[in-house]
Amino acid sequence: MNDYIDIKQDNFVRIIEFFEKEIISLRTGRANAAVLDDVLVDSYGAKTQINTLASISVPDGISMLITPWDKNILKDIEKAIVDAKLGLGVVNEGEQLRLTVPKMTEENRKDLVKKLNDMMEETRIKFRKIRDDIKSLIEKDEKDGEITKDDKFDFIKELDEFIKIKNEEIKEIRDKKEKDIMTI
Repeated sequence: MNDYIDIKQDNFVRIIEFFEKEIISLRTGRANAAVLDDVLVDSYGAKTQINTLASISVPDGISMLITPWDKNILKDIEKAIVDAKLGLGVVNEGEQLRLTVPKMTEENRKDLVKKLNDMMEETRIKFRKIRDDIKSLIEKDEKDGEITKDDKFDFIKELDEFIKIKNEEIKEIRDKKEKDIMTI
């Protein structure tokens, strides 16, 4: 791998990690505590993640149990989940909340796949932006005489191959998530 790609390697890793984290929130029709990661609860005068206020368990494939460590904030947690509009059924059982994941229709699944495809395209656009930055740097160095014209073409070819590999990596992640979404 050439030095130009090495300079931006961390950016590619962060973009892939962000994509993976972002698609976790897409419902698959099965209970997954990760859908609650971005839900913030107004409690004790601050916005706090649910997993710092309560234990979250997944007793079966269609429900989750949220048991707060302080029973006084049960209503706050319930309100935050309802306000987040996750499409989950919320039942307050007094000591805990039971969240149920409704069955997904074919139309819901297709809409989620569209959203997944949009997320993948946004990730590819981020890759292209970094690719353009690296390519500009290579062209600048060639213009300044720091590398030869042949080196420039070699570096750009290697960059294009690297981007192709990263795009395939994103597509594999996307394909796996699509399979999860479309599995009934």
